[in-house]
Amino acid sequence: MTPRHPRRSAGILLYRVDDDAPRVLLGHMGGPFWARRDAGAWTVPKGEHQPDETPEAAARREFTEELGVPPPDGDLVPLGEVRQAGGKIVTAFAAHGDLDPAAVVPGTFPLEWPKGSGIVREFPELDHVEWFELERAKAKIVAAQRVFLDRLAQHLA
Repeated sequence: MTPRHPRRSAGILLYRVDDDAPRVLLGHMGGPFWARRDAGAWTVPKGEHQPDETPEAAARREFTEELGVPPPDGDLVPLGEVRQAGGKIVTAFAAHGDLDPAAVVPGTFPLEWPKGSGIVREFPELDHVEWFELERAKAKIVAAQRVFLDRLAQHLA
């Protein structure tokens, strides 16, 4: 029996600095499960990748797929990886840049909803994106991903 590899995702944490305060772009997860949640329902724009794709290549690809716009040019700053509660391993990179949330055209995913109805609907991967100061972002982001905000703050210090 072959061992099952954990699911892996990679993404880019876009940041900018306004009035000496770093801000990060987070996406609110789409779909009915997250619709009425706020705290812990925001994420680094990311997506799954296969073992034969590098995390950096996946992060760049997924940024475009999730947000509908290309990632900023330039080097990415590695922020490491974390294991989320469900077992998925997430690798994140930081990139300095700016993006107007109104320019985002999110990717979609199919989901049977309501569950058991036989009706498959399309939902946005991210139903809203917004810029947050780091402290506010910590209250919004998925708990396991908070460490990426700390690592970005260390990088910017």
